Amino acid sequence: MRYKTVGVLTAFPLLCAVVPALRAQTTYHHYVAVDLGTLGGPNSGGCVPNCRLLSNQGAAIFNSNAAKPDPFGSNPNNVFNDGNLDLGEYRQNGISIPLVSPPPGHNSAPLWISDTGLVAGLAENGKIDSNTTYPETVATLWLFGFPVALGTLGGNASSAAGVNNIGQVVGAAANATTDPNASAFYNFFVSGSSLWWPVTTETHAFLWQAGAMKDLGTLGGTDSLATAINQGGQVTGVSLLNTATNPDTGLPASHPFLWQNGKMQDLGTLGGTLGQPTGINDGGQVIGFSTLAGDQTTHPFFWDGHQMVDLETLGGDNGSAFQINNAGQVAGEADVPGSQVSHAFLWQNGKMTDLGTVDGDLCSSAFGLNSQGQVVGDSGPKGTCGGGAKGHGFLWQAPGPAVDVAKLFPPLSSGLHLGGLCCINNRGETLGTGTLPNGTHHAMLLIPCDENHPNVKGCDYSLVQVLPF
Repeated sequence: MRYKTVGVLTAFPLLCAVVPALRAQTTYHHYVAVDLGTLGGPNSGGCVPNCRLLSNQGAAIFNSNAAKPDPFGSNPNNVFNDGNLDLGEYRQNGISIPLVSPPPGHNSAPLWISDTGLVAGLAENGKIDSNTTYPETVATLWLFGFPVALGTLGGNASSAAGVNNIGQVVGAAANATTDPNASAFYNFFVSGSSLWWPVTTETHAFLWQAGAMKDLGTLGGTDSLATAINQGGQVTGVSLLNTATNPDTGLPASHPFLWQNGKMQDLGTLGGTLGQPTGINDGGQVIGFSTLAGDQTTHPFFWDGHQMVDLETLGGDNGSAFQINNAGQVAGEADVPGSQVSHAFLWQNGKMTDLGTVDGDLCSSAFGLNSQGQVVGDSGPKGTCGGGAKGHGFLWQAPGPAVDVAKLFPPLSSGLHLGGLCCINNRGETLGTGTLPNGTHHAMLLIPCDENHPNVKGCDYSLVQVLPF
């Protein structure tokens, strides 16, 4: 296949006639955008930053409204509160499979897909927890669309956060022991990282395999949560260390852990009392974020198998790491000087690169990273770094700069505007969410027009070169 180069994205076309010889250029492919639609309702989309919604085989998972009303729609404590039944949806090669709840459940939410097509997440079981008045949930594994309820550790809720290629599932499950730290643990660690409902009993990390759920225990406190598992069965998560509440944080000390060979290892922190992992690669390297001494600021960390490394920031106070690949590259977000906004970053070999923003935006966040070091995420004005009608999905590849991916594909006739990107696989395919003129949202799959995707209908196989500004 032959390529020709067209266009230079710059505001200074005359200057660019002489600058290319002096400055590095980054070549980007065009894309074809596919509106993934819904299951009959108004909205669809996925979660960021700690989900894997796109496999290396191009299978996408996301939440989608069905045309049916939500049976728990009148419950004010129902997280699925848009009035429609919410189901996970599996899409590949134009084929759609609803990820229904195990009977007699209702709403479902997929959170992770393996490269073998296994999907992990959670589903409502059709009951209301009498202690919290929230719907009860159960960790669920979908085997090619068929739901398998994984159970709990004796309590009223569980959720699966990840699954590897051989079907080992990790997550968190409630037991039957009353827990005075339950509310604080939920508010700090769980509610912002995945769909979850509060409980009144202890929550423990679990590993499920071959039909059995194993309690991974804690580092000494009442609660723990598993966030990810790699292909070798190593598990990372967060655990409380004790029951003594820190008056500054409202929570007992909590540390990230690595579980392997039947043992839970405390990975420590960057000096503070709180830390949480967000990912693990197949080499057992762990990333996340941790407070510094005094618990007033948070930095991204990289655990290299022996020690925790402070990745620092882009000159501001705070930052978080969200994705790691098997080469040890790390993507996330960090404050710039002044700490009023954050920028997406890529860290490798001890150096953090500011990926900037697009279209004059003030802030950005990196949520997806593949084996080639390509990074995707959200860019937007202050307060709305991504998503919605004002956000932009960006793509960055070395040496940069980032590009607004919406400029790499023709506008869709529906008016669907790409607001942000959550994932990119090793084939360069990327998944995001767009906003329609009426304000509803649809999941979007973007397919690169490159040598790995020949003869794709609607593809423009010419190249776009972007200059650093």
